Amino acid sequence: MKIGISCHHTYGGSGAIATELGKALARNGHIVHFINRAAPFRLGSFSRNIFYHEVEAMHYPLFECPFHSLALASKIAEVAMYEKLDIVHAHYAIPHALSAILARQMVEDKCSKAQCFRIATTLHGTDITVVGADSSMHGAVRLAINKSDGVTAVSGYLKRETEALFEPRRAIEVIANFVDTNEFSRMTDVEPIREQLGLGGEKICIHISNFRPVKRISDVLKTFSRIVEKVSATLLLVGDGPDRGDAETWSRVHGIAEHVRFLGKIDDIVPLLSVSDLMLMPSNAESFGLAALEAMACGVPVIVTDAGGFPEFIVHDKHGYLVAPGNVDLMAEKSLDLLLDEELRMRFSRACVEQARKYHISMLVEQYEQFYSRLLDTEAGVTGQ
Repeated sequence: MKIGISCHHTYGGSGAIATELGKALARNGHIVHFINRAAPFRLGSFSRNIFYHEVEAMHYPLFECPFHSLALASKIAEVAMYEKLDIVHAHYAIPHALSAILARQMVEDKCSKAQCFRIATTLHGTDITVVGADSSMHGAVRLAINKSDGVTAVSGYLKRETEALFEPRRAIEVIANFVDTNEFSRMTDVEPIREQLGLGGEKICIHISNFRPVKRISDVLKTFSRIVEKVSATLLLVGDGPDRGDAETWSRVHGIAEHVRFLGKIDDIVPLLSVSDLMLMPSNAESFGLAALEAMACGVPVIVTDAGGFPEFIVHDKHGYLVAPGNVDLMAEKSLDLLLDEELRMRFSRACVEQARKYHISMLVEQYEQFYSRLLDTEAGVTGQ
């Protein structure tokens, strides 16, 4: 198959999944065209089956916003026509699915319905729970879902949220997020990594996110402040975003700054996970929780909130602990249970690795291939146009 992929190129779970999916499809012999404003952050080196097309949007003083969505639609239409794409896979309803729908309208007079590309849309969370929940965008998101030929969500939780918010006509399939357990595997020789980071023999906690309010960075710091009262530990904070400044201030004001490392955006997180003993993810909700799955693949037990997609792949008291959002005291208590009992932590670690293998990329990519095939077997225009 010839597959176009449009996704957010920046740091985040949706871009990571879209890119890893494209790379895996290319390894399986499919031709993959990434159509983006910039190269996705996990794309890395190119292969013979991967191509990248940059979207350049004009700016015009009369309008407040750049023409990115329109430029993206034009580029999708161009690539689809010249490369004869079978599928355009949009990751996020806004703007990618809407741009793909507009692109198909741009070329429909140049190809028969049977020849036009199908539109697959994957909902990742923010496009539903944040953008879609805004009344000004509700209709646009619903249109993007209904006019796609097929729609997937990364968790049962997100599917239920989408159906409750939008009552879509389009059926939504669940294809969970995945991890390449060949890449995300705990490194054995971690002393050079610890030395490079200036770490000693203390316990290591880690948090990875885009530092938005929903991630509750303050709860990460409050939990860690209780941990460091009982055990020698360092907190690695990976990522960046609007709440980073407040987090830095909080750590200084509360006297834990010397134990906290703000590492910023880092693409290769396996070395960091390999030196970590515990992950803290106190989000209000996660559509899936890819960072937690990647940590589990590296043998890192997780303390997460009992919300969103977390309970779909994390079993309480086996892979870590599920606690109510905002319950910092319990999160700290369960963290200390693991950090002070190495035998218990190692049992959880082994269980995490076993669980992550059930979400290996090869199995989930096969589900996407079957999904694409079903779309191509459907008469064009009956579902999406």
